[in-house]
Order: sequence, then structure tokens, then C-alpha cells
Amino acid sequence: MSNHLTAGQRALLRAALEERQHQLDRRLSDHLGGRSRAEHAREVLTQDEDDAPQRESEREMDMALSDMETQEVGEVSEALRRIDGESYGLCVSCGVEIPFDRLRAEPWAARCVPCESAREQAAQRRRG
Repeated sequence: MSNHLTAGQRALLRAALEERQHQLDRRLSDHLGGRSRAEHAREVLTQDEDDAPQRESEREMDMALSDMETQEVGEVSEALRRIDGESYGLCVSCGVEIPFDRLRAEPWAARCVPCESAREQAAQRRRG
């Protein structure tokens, strides 16, 4: 187990991760209204056929929001799997310890700030 986090810090981070997981689960459930993503998208698209271009835009925004929430659920779940192991709190890119303050702000963080910044910049270059 990584030594840079105390048992108390790990407990605090675990509680934050579990709370975030519950929040995201509730938001996704409320957002989809018990339907699958495809069913929800079809419903949004067919709500008012007279305004199809507007509905298409709303559906795309709705799906993007759902994608972001689903991605975060995955990140939180992965952090919960790692929290009791040696890899939690260590950057998956360079292996350095992620500072507690960063983990407290984003307990599902898998990278240190420099590595996350480099990853985001590389993604922007690919898109742009």
C-alpha cells in the first residue's frame, strides 16, 4: 500500500468517492428516467417532430452529458477498486505520488497535475 496517505486520509477519500458514485448514479437514473440511453435519445428526438432540428441539437447535448456522467462513473468506480491497493494515489502515467490536496479535490484522479495537463493538451491537439 502506498505510504503517502494515512488511514484517515484514505477513509475520507473513500467516503468522498462513495458519495460521488451515489450522486452520479442518482443523476443518471433521473436523467434517463429508467430508460436505456437509446430509448431516452429516441424519446427526446420524437417529442416534437415539427421542431426536429432543435430536437436533434438537444439530443446531441443530452447524449454528451450522459457520456460525461458515464465516464465519471467509470473513473469513480475504478478509484474505488484501487483505493485499498498499492496503486491508489500514484500517477498512472509517471508513478509519482498524487498530493493529498489534489485527491481531496478529485478523489478519482489517476494522474498528477503535470501528466493530466499533458494528456489534455495532447487530446486538444488531436481534435484541433
